[in-house]
Amino acid sequence: MKTYLLPLARVLMSSLFIWDGVLQLRNPVGTAQYFASVHVPVPDVAVWVSIAIHLLGGLALLVGFKTRWAAALLILLCLGTAFGVHLPVGDQANMINFYKNLVMTAASSTSSPTARAA
Repeated sequence: MKTYLLPLARVLMSSLFIWDGVLQLRNPVGTAQYFASVHVPVPDVAVWVSIAIHLLGGLALLVGFKTRWAAALLILLCLGTAFGVHLPVGDQANMINFYKNLVMTAASSTSSPTARAA
């Protein structure tokens, strides 16, 4: 059973990032407008950076390529998004996304084959 847990974790974690990257790629203008609405600096550039990080980081994690670097990049993305976008006090939907990003940060840190259990 243990032999399947790490690959399953990598598939599940990577799918979140790949799917979000695909959604952003399908509507970069709408994504940039959303980024502007939550005060992301230079949203027309940030959208392409976000797409690249989501897709490349997610794919790297999926196939096991440089998983520590991919996980580190995705952790930074999750923390930046959590604290920079999803932390407005009193906004229930954003607080759910804030905690989702914190959980994804923790999960990304354990998805690498070289991650050590505490």
